[in-house]
Amino acid sequence: MFSKQELLRHYETMVKIRKFELEAQRAREAEEILGNVHLYVGEEAIAAGVCACLKREDYIESTHRGHGHTIAKGAELRPMMAELYGKVTGCCRGKGGSQHIADFSVGMLGANGIVGGGFGLAVGAALAARFQGRDAVSVVFFGDGASNRGTFHESANMAAAWHLPVIFVCENNGIACSTLHATGGQQAVLDLSKRAVGYDMASYVVNGNDFFAVYDAMSRLVKRAREGEGNRCGFLECQTHRALGHNVNDDQVYRDPQAALARLRADDPIENYARRCIAEGWLTREELDAVSHRVDALVEDARRFAVDSPYPDSSELYTDIYD
Repeated sequence: MFSKQELLRHYETMVKIRKFELEAQRAREAEEILGNVHLYVGEEAIAAGVCACLKREDYIESTHRGHGHTIAKGAELRPMMAELYGKVTGCCRGKGGSQHIADFSVGMLGANGIVGGGFGLAVGAALAARFQGRDAVSVVFFGDGASNRGTFHESANMAAAWHLPVIFVCENNGIACSTLHATGGQQAVLDLSKRAVGYDMASYVVNGNDFFAVYDAMSRLVKRAREGEGNRCGFLECQTHRALGHNVNDDQVYRDPQAALARLRADDPIENYARRCIAEGWLTREELDAVSHRVDALVEDARRFAVDSPYPDSSELYTDIYD
């Protein structure tokens, strides 16, 4: 399915996400980073598997938990870390921060502090690409909680009715902020993939902690979106779990934090990938460890770059602000 170089690249993507997030957690707890930071630890296989199917010219729309999506789409770690630190060298010149990080150069249209805020933007990007005569696919990531928002249903209906190449990727990690998916009483339908039926979308439900399962389903949806006729929309539900709190400051009174960490240790998407590659004889543990060590250096380099970079000058206060 993949060459050795591709397998190593996908592994590196997931390890980059994990190590970047753990450094962001450390920096936030040390108050080097100000503002909320929502971490993607334990969900790395989804971003990596989805974005491995996309071209640089394709679009993604993210959530408040957007660092992993941004890295998987190809953004550089230096400007990402600088953005979290609010520095002028950040990918949004220090004005977006964690919850609104974006990198248009790789088709990452932005994280979003509004739950369900990315749906309409993803549909708009697909519509714009059509007018421009491009075959770009538009992907929107969202959580189980955001699937209840009216923006999901409005955007899904418009994308399907207008035959736009939009793929809705639901990262069902079982918790909407602090409300448990299965017992919180917030959803009439627990099988979220059924919501795709109302819009005649192709849909798949996969183990979100299995990179290969995510990639296989997503590649089918992307092919249909890019080459199909009629309704080309897709819906991918990736069932996973959130290893850490809603944000770094979350005390998680609604669940047992240690049990969540134990679940990650038992079903870690990065280790799942490593074991599969070793068992199949595709990669060795030494090759995987070399990737991990290289990423350590990249993350440390990004941290130093962020710390050493200046803050924006006060003269930029109103730059890039809409009237």
